[in-house]
Amino acid sequence: MLEEPLPGGYVNGAVLVEGTVRKSPTARSPYVRRLLGLFEEHNLPGAPRHLGSDAQGREVLEYVAGYVPLEGGDPAVRTDDALREVCALVRRAHDFTEGHPLAEGGEVVCHNDLSPRNTVYRRDGTLLKPVALIDWDLASPGLRIHDVAHLCWQFLGLGPGTDAAWAAGRLRLVSDAYGLTVDDRGRLVPTVLWWQERTTNGIRAGARGGDPALQDLVRAGVPDQIHAARTWVAERRQALEADL
Repeated sequence: MLEEPLPGGYVNGAVLVEGTVRKSPTARSPYVRRLLGLFEEHNLPGAPRHLGSDAQGREVLEYVAGYVPLEGGDPAVRTDDALREVCALVRRAHDFTEGHPLAEGGEVVCHNDLSPRNTVYRRDGTLLKPVALIDWDLASPGLRIHDVAHLCWQFLGLGPGTDAAWAAGRLRLVSDAYGLTVDDRGRLVPTVLWWQERTTNGIRAGARGGDPALQDLVRAGVPDQIHAARTWVAERRQALEADL
């Protein structure tokens, strides 16, 4: 069978085989398998189906056709309509898992890696419409604000080069589109900062521990880039929170 490497995966390298995605299993794979099975059982749109395992023991997933903006900076994913649509996908998944045993006492099951590169878009007239969230490899019980803050960081490009006034307006748009509570709106920017620090420390710790993929990220300067983004957010926190 012809295998075509799929770009963008940091957790477990993915390949396209006969219209399906194959991934090496991780310690989280049984949990992710149950989660995707739950979504499929109840016909919840917005996530790929889990199709079992292949002869090599790899996870077999539905390939969701469409456009995945791997570089993340495509302005089409930052339009007001596109942001509202992706918030709707996230809110639907959160609401569905609230109180479910897979949430393990947390508020919901979080994706934990929401970004344009983990979202499949399709053309809807002149607009790009998000149709699925992919790469649920890091999914775990968590708080709604965790996913919403990660979404804001990644989809809005919170860091050097982004206009703070524009970002403040989009933070309000996301908060409204998702339906964040007043308390969570007050925690939104601090949770972005938490994610940026957590991600930087995690990459560096994993690289020191010998993970070759994370060592590549360190060599590419990714932790330094995230640290710069965190500094940008911290210095502009008041402006970013102005419209919340």
